[in-house]
Amino acid sequence: MRLAAVLCTLGLGYVGAASVLAAEAWPSAPQTPSTVASAEPSALSAKVLEAALARPIIGPTIPLAEVQRFCDVRIPRMKTYKTLQEWQTDAERIRTELLDRVVFRGKAAQWRQAPCRVEWLGQIEGGPGYRIKKLRYEALPGLWIPALLYEPEKLEGKVPAILNVNGHVGPVGKAYTPKQIRCINQAKRGMLALNVEWLGMGQLSVPGFAHSRMNQLDLCGTSGLAPFYLAMSRAIDLLLTLEHTDPERVAVTGLSGGGWQTIYISSLDTRVKLANPVAGHSSFLTRTYHLKDLGDSEQTPCDMATVADYTHLGALMAPRPLLFTYNAKDDCCFEAGYALGPVLEAAKPIYELFGKPANLRSHVNQDPGTHNYELDNRQALYRMLGEFFYAGQSGFDPKEIPSDKEVKTPEQLQVELPPKNEDFNTLALALAKDLPRQPDLPKEKAAAQDWQKQRRPVLRQIVRLKDYPVQALQDAAEENQGLKITYWKLQMGADWTVPAVELVWGQPKQTAILVSEKGRKALAEEAARLLKAGYRVLALDPFYFGESKTPSHDYLFALLVACVGERPIGLQASQVAAAARWAAAKFQTGPVHLAAVGPRASTFALIAAALEEKAIGSVELADALGSLKEVLEKNWSVDQTPEMFCFGLLEEFDIRQISALASPRLVRFRQPSERVKQELAPLADWYRLLDAACNPLGQ
Repeated sequence: MRLAAVLCTLGLGYVGAASVLAAEAWPSAPQTPSTVASAEPSALSAKVLEAALARPIIGPTIPLAEVQRFCDVRIPRMKTYKTLQEWQTDAERIRTELLDRVVFRGKAAQWRQAPCRVEWLGQIEGGPGYRIKKLRYEALPGLWIPALLYEPEKLEGKVPAILNVNGHVGPVGKAYTPKQIRCINQAKRGMLALNVEWLGMGQLSVPGFAHSRMNQLDLCGTSGLAPFYLAMSRAIDLLLTLEHTDPERVAVTGLSGGGWQTIYISSLDTRVKLANPVAGHSSFLTRTYHLKDLGDSEQTPCDMATVADYTHLGALMAPRPLLFTYNAKDDCCFEAGYALGPVLEAAKPIYELFGKPANLRSHVNQDPGTHNYELDNRQALYRMLGEFFYAGQSGFDPKEIPSDKEVKTPEQLQVELPPKNEDFNTLALALAKDLPRQPDLPKEKAAAQDWQKQRRPVLRQIVRLKDYPVQALQDAAEENQGLKITYWKLQMGADWTVPAVELVWGQPKQTAILVSEKGRKALAEEAARLLKAGYRVLALDPFYFGESKTPSHDYLFALLVACVGERPIGLQASQVAAAARWAAAKFQTGPVHLAAVGPRASTFALIAAALEEKAIGSVELADALGSLKEVLEKNWSVDQTPEMFCFGLLEEFDIRQISALASPRLVRFRQPSERVKQELAPLADWYRLLDAACNPLGQ
């Protein structure tokens, strides 16, 4: 205990009596002659350090190729089924697992059971033969969706009902002209056409509904996909309550993001009897190599690809009528030439097993051939509806009824919403109030040590930590102004090549690993500080940062990594931990000191320290978060900070609990924010409990 107190006074980490590193000084502590390098690194030209840290090691090709391969091998392939029974058994499993393990995780399971509330808000004149009724419905408690029902003026008996969903059309939303014309044509043909607003679009185009913020719910252990799915399933609930809806003639269609909605709800909800997704999806395998297909958060939901690919969704539609529509020269995504084939070929054998091959159709639009749901694509839908919903009725004409003059303005189609409407951010903040589930730390030493043993495996599983072996390949070496520089390619298992720059000044007696979310090229000042303190410095660029970032579509690949069942923050922590084990073994200077700069780097470094007990001896964090709840309070989005939305992390751990797992090794917060001071002040008592009387806040 006396040794720990002395070390703490000097700003040192305590890692046990057997550790030599425990007696070594922290970078900011006074140095003894035996631990200071023979010359001052400050005499180095800043340009030397900057040039060394910025020198390319792996280039842009390797990170892209490696993340593509990493995802490729994890994407499930469509199996070959010999019998219909074999497929039906697997189909039931896939559908159940997607709903239970992907869509309705966490609090979403309760949202699923909530009643569908609908409020009718009057009507406006439509055009010849139909009227437009305004309404709103509750997708989940407190989250209302504005919608329009295009209803034929003359209704007798049961008629088809069509859910019309829209994609990324921005503020125009449900007033998108091709969508209006489609709904009008459906109503003029005697159908009930429901035009619903999409989350993040039209009247719901508010910051809290940005699709990149649905992942805030993931962080809280609740599926961010659930609001999207419930918005669709509640719309079908609504349609089926209408007096004239024929439950055997319910269809869904939409363009782009609406095409994604169409295949998702139709494959998983068998109440849908016909689906026409338009330019809205492709296989995950296709997306991995055709980067313009990499979709938003809802299209690449966490863990979906541990169960199924989009190829499976098309097959799940069998034997119900399905029309795949793609565009020949699509300038957005899902181009027919490469996107249609895999989904069509996966579904064909299943429709054949059912004896219904004619129920599977495809249409490729040539005019205009770009990303559209214009006349040619709409008439393909009308033909499909005519064949399957009006079979035998010779009077059904699939030619579009001119309706351009009946298109309304967004203002005319505005639907009143409640003053307070929930969104992704408000839902996440509400969930976070009661998180983590077990916030309290034990008060007795034995209980504290047991808690650490029990909780480390939980954190390890949440972040999907990997124990990567490292094969180090020296890329180059040089010496400049007395600074020895070695460039390393750290090959981690068969998955990753992590670039690292080793800096040595004099005769270092300790090793420090240095990381920053701005990449190693921004670490010259930090490296100089550590060199001056007598450290060998190993500056890394782990997954997604610096040179390890893909040259384009970076956060979308991070989404795909989570979709195939891994976690970006877990990959980062795994790579840092692996580098620490390699460095400790190679340089023989004891457990490494880990220094991280920035809130994101500090978070994955802290996780690495919590789980790598031997090779990481101390941790120093600059500009760290005091709580993961700050991610929600600052309303961060996944395109800004993709690794920070690790599914269920906040449900089990906050920064305080992760820091407690790293003790009695010191976790030191440099220049802590007020939030850090507030949240982490109890750690001083925790360290004393573990016979390491240090204050991580340095006070």
